[in-house]
Amino acid sequence: MQAGRPTALAAQAVLLLSRAAEHGLVPADYGADVLAAAVRNAALQPLDEPAAAALADRLDASLMRYLLHLHQGRIDPRQVHHDFDATRRPPFDPAQALRQAMAAGSLDAAVAAAVPALPQYAQLRAMLGRYRALVADPAWRTPMPALAARTTPVSRGASPAEALAALPAPARAVLVQRLRALGDLPPEPPAPIGPPEDEVLVAALRAFQARHGLAEDGVLGPATRRQLEVPPAQRVRQIELSLERLRWTPLLQAPRMVVVNIPEFRLRAYEVQDGRIVLRHEMRVVVGRAMRHETPVFDEPMRQVEFGPAWNVPLSIARAELVPRLRADPGYLDREGFEFVGPGGVVERVPTPERLAAVAAGSWRLRQRPGPRNALGAIKFVFPNRDAIYLHHTPATGLFARERRDFSHGCIRVEDPVALAAFVLHGLPGWDAAAIRDAMASETSRTVVLAQPLPVLIAYGTALVKQGRMHFFDDVYGHDRRLDAALQRASTAEAGP
Repeated sequence: MQAGRPTALAAQAVLLLSRAAEHGLVPADYGADVLAAAVRNAALQPLDEPAAAALADRLDASLMRYLLHLHQGRIDPRQVHHDFDATRRPPFDPAQALRQAMAAGSLDAAVAAAVPALPQYAQLRAMLGRYRALVADPAWRTPMPALAARTTPVSRGASPAEALAALPAPARAVLVQRLRALGDLPPEPPAPIGPPEDEVLVAALRAFQARHGLAEDGVLGPATRRQLEVPPAQRVRQIELSLERLRWTPLLQAPRMVVVNIPEFRLRAYEVQDGRIVLRHEMRVVVGRAMRHETPVFDEPMRQVEFGPAWNVPLSIARAELVPRLRADPGYLDREGFEFVGPGGVVERVPTPERLAAVAAGSWRLRQRPGPRNALGAIKFVFPNRDAIYLHHTPATGLFARERRDFSHGCIRVEDPVALAAFVLHGLPGWDAAAIRDAMASETSRTVVLAQPLPVLIAYGTALVKQGRMHFFDDVYGHDRRLDAALQRASTAEAGP
């Protein structure tokens, strides 16, 4: 404020706060409208010195709160079961960022210093604007149930193109309209799509399926229909929630790291080179079963790799599954390579009622020896955490072909353990792919301690930009619902300066 009137920086401030929605935040949380009105009034009628100082203080407080939210998120991630250690993040002082930006004459510099320095964040922001524009698109005025109103009269074995050609005209029109609006189908040609163009429509449907974690078969089945029914407003909210998660997700904390995205059922191994994130490996994973054995969201450094690991069965699994199984079928112990481990490390391999009772009571435990039947496979990647979660190989590879892959007890099974081990052990002498395969095949337990801990992030994002295209995934654990509710509660509690 200057002589009771707002300066150019005050005008910038209210403009920044009014555009908070571009970052998935709520302008009302910062009193954007109230402050904008106050600044407009002050421009028309100068304020006295105390009122001008009070308005300047309100602007500063709202801006600093806004910058802090841009940097670390609107809420504490622990409210929604995300265990991230904020102390590992680079320090950020919103007051200092604001002072430096004001001295430079542009508040945009403060925003740039606050937001995550991640290409994914900028890409999601761009997609947020695009999907907001789709909210009013006429493609969603006709309800999607029109597509499912009748059975397509196509005989068994028809090609996807033949099935789409047989769709009723209204259903086909809705499908074409939505695929065009979403960018999966090219812009409308001079003539309407007809039978000669059915393969183009199949390709567009496959592109849509690829962006929504579906089987890319070009068939308009129930799962594909459900995804086509999701309104753009819901997609907007998914993107907003993903932006919030990126604000408190610890990324770029080391030159190399491993990230698992639970709803996507995928693992990626990254390197940071000259400030750029370079993808080295990507693979499918199997994560914890929803509602029963959910994989937690957290970050911890990987410290060692174990070849030929023994599986120390968690007490919950032993009680609920293995003890009842062994009581009904004692031979299961030997067939699957299990043994009893008692106090002092004593090992027994004969199942008795007393030992089974001791396991159920927690005074003894069950352990599965290394070998081809071991549930952990031939290699285990260890990053110590309170939930005893780790990455591991598995002899049961069939589940990797499923679209939805939440089948484990919480630990994460990896599709290509050799590639992951080569990435993790990179730089350690003698650990090329051939040596890794030999160690995995030996069934001899061996632990390799990493020279430098490797950050592992177990993340949860249902909206992601890949190769310039928007991808969405199901909220398999309900974390989006919890985060949405927590953000709404926070907005209610703090609705302005």
